[in-house]
Amino acid sequence: MKRALTALMASCVVGGWVSAASAQAHVQPKHEIAFNRYYTVDQMYAHLRALERAYPEIVRVRSIGKSGEGRDLLVATVTAPDSDDRAKPAMWIDGAIHANEIQAGEVCLYTVWYLATNYGHNDRITELLDDYAFYVMPLVNPDSRVAWFETPSTPHNHRANQMKMDNDRDGLVDEDPAEDLDGDGSITQMWKRDPRGQWVRNRFDPRVFERVPDGEFGEWTYLGSEGIDTDGDGRVNEDTTDGHDMNRNWPADWQPNFVQYGAGAYPLSAPETRAIAEFCYERPNIAAFQSYHNTGGMILRGPGSSHRAREYPRADLRVYDELARAGEEMLPYYRYLIIHADLYNVHGGEATWASEGLGIIAFTNELWTAGKYFQRDVNDPNDEQMRRFRDRMQFGMTFTDYTEVEHPEHGTVLVGGLNKWSSRSTPTFMLEEECHRNFAFTMFHGGEMPKIAFDRTKVERIGTGGLWAVTVEVRNEKIIPTRTARAREKKIGRADLLTVEGVEVVASGELGDWWDKQMREVRHEPGRVLVEGGVPGRGSVVYRFIVRGQPGETLDIRYSSEKAADIATTIILSEQAD
Repeated sequence: MKRALTALMASCVVGGWVSAASAQAHVQPKHEIAFNRYYTVDQMYAHLRALERAYPEIVRVRSIGKSGEGRDLLVATVTAPDSDDRAKPAMWIDGAIHANEIQAGEVCLYTVWYLATNYGHNDRITELLDDYAFYVMPLVNPDSRVAWFETPSTPHNHRANQMKMDNDRDGLVDEDPAEDLDGDGSITQMWKRDPRGQWVRNRFDPRVFERVPDGEFGEWTYLGSEGIDTDGDGRVNEDTTDGHDMNRNWPADWQPNFVQYGAGAYPLSAPETRAIAEFCYERPNIAAFQSYHNTGGMILRGPGSSHRAREYPRADLRVYDELARAGEEMLPYYRYLIIHADLYNVHGGEATWASEGLGIIAFTNELWTAGKYFQRDVNDPNDEQMRRFRDRMQFGMTFTDYTEVEHPEHGTVLVGGLNKWSSRSTPTFMLEEECHRNFAFTMFHGGEMPKIAFDRTKVERIGTGGLWAVTVEVRNEKIIPTRTARAREKKIGRADLLTVEGVEVVASGELGDWWDKQMREVRHEPGRVLVEGGVPGRGSVVYRFIVRGQPGETLDIRYSSEKAADIATTIILSEQAD
């Protein structure tokens, strides 16, 4: 019996148990990165450069331009060794166009790290990089990330870039920035003792201020955000260093500032948005697009305003729906939503520009959601639930204790409260999972970029005179077509091209299916067919060529697409070919 068990174990080792275990074994990275913390711009860029040094055959990092303050705009190209990224479909991935949405940068960094680390070790990752390329830009807005980390901030400010802007429209620029009166690095709250105030402090937890009933007096008055009215206009911190909202600066449905606040002087007026647009326009092989933001746990698609709904054909919506429904399964507590219908109007958004202007499938993920605090259906936790979570799980790190500060206008005030880490950003102990789940969804999207191949072929002799009917089928095994309906309708980019060389092509045309007897004839250049509709997702196109040649002659057939790797085949004129 013992011998039999030993033999069984040995056969299992040889037969596959070891390979299964090996597939799940830990891959030792050549460059370690901790994903339970957040990184400054310099640290983020240092990690990108280190990944390039560790995996030079897979990762290439380049600057595609300069930010408004002169910082490099780094993009990592990730693809298989010894391959041309422009000769295969590619996906653009970026993060933190709103710099306060900080975990977007970490998700992008995780993407580069995971792909590079697992290439050659994980079959799925290896196949992804063999077939596709990924252009990853972790920090669209590096200037404001520096400002968010290094200057007083709330969870919500430093969203825009750092271009000079008259935020309060008084003719002055940046004259009333935020002031950190207690020196904790955050802009919190100010309270003043007032015998006729409307608030009292909770006797069990003095961090909590409670409003008194109408008609009664409390002990405190809420003064608003921590700061000083520097310019004397009655408002505090209303003209900071923040400038234009770069997610309102794109050509798709761009509107001027009086319609869409923060839009900039004209589309792509920000150097960061212009650099990205030029990069994408120069690479028509980009077939998918993902932008990371926060917060709310959303997978968003356009349009950004209701009057643009017609810009999203039904055929494309079926693709969006299939991809995003899978995303809802992969991202617990995330919802698939339409920007204008389920969120708010966005004119000049980046992802809508990718959809409407580039004609590709584009999503925006709003990272993190309150439901994940509790790992159950508590999508709108109340203040008390949030206090318990922050106290018990984050050990008070998101709260600054109240201290007395002398204020030039109000005298002695209390300053403190929730700091800039208290909302929007994923708690660091949960960050790696957030990175991985969003990365996995984006790889699912990217892994459904077009992949075409010649399928069935048939050669038939037609009567006399050396005429032959050659029928070929080109199949796409992926969800995303080689040309979206949007690209076809608006003639975005070049149509796919099917060519025949080596013999005289007398006529050609498309068939409705493989068994169709009639073809829709190509009227000009029958040997060079423009396939305006491309190859549909999980579908095929069938074309027939009437050629003149002798038995044994060959014809070279090539299918070329901007969004798919080119394919070619050689067919011999022979009645046995089928």
